[in-house]
Amino acid sequence: MISIVIPTQGNESETVATLSALVPGSAAGMVRDVVLVDRGGAGDIARVADVAGCRFLTFDGSRADAIAAGVKLTRGSWLMFLHAGAVLESGWIDETAQFIENVGVSGRRRAGVFRYARSPYAEGGVTHAMQQIARAVTGPSANQGLLIARDHYDQLGGYAPGARSAESKLLSKIGRSGRAILRTRIFVPA
Repeated sequence: MISIVIPTQGNESETVATLSALVPGSAAGMVRDVVLVDRGGAGDIARVADVAGCRFLTFDGSRADAIAAGVKLTRGSWLMFLHAGAVLESGWIDETAQFIENVGVSGRRRAGVFRYARSPYAEGGVTHAMQQIARAVTGPSANQGLLIARDHYDQLGGYAPGARSAESKLLSKIGRSGRAILRTRIFVPA
């Protein structure tokens, strides 16, 4: 069972898009709980959380502290971190279940990152091309989501309190050999 943490900043429509892609996982019994952590945005994320049946937390600290606080509210043995606006491709449920099973059988600590796909509504151009080059050189970025066993997350120290780029630092701690790029695409808004 997976607990999902989604940091938001009042961006209702993006949060709803992300949540809608998770509904099949919830119906299949894969998703245990979802926590929306809002960092003082202007939107009504509390209402979105209530309608969607998610837990809700407002937080005034850094992004890393907010995500770590969200993790404390979860109960699943696996954690998934998604950015508001990121939409998982259909079929994510089967691949995620297989990945979790394979990690359990192998006994090897691994984390999964979804395959990047640019949203069809995102702006293209030079900025996108530069991001693609950076992604090829440095590896996956935090907006591609992260699937990790809770005990592995805890062993790595989770998100460093108050750290800038805490999500990228966690991916670095996991390392290239400790992560798998899943076949399932994740459509990101930018």
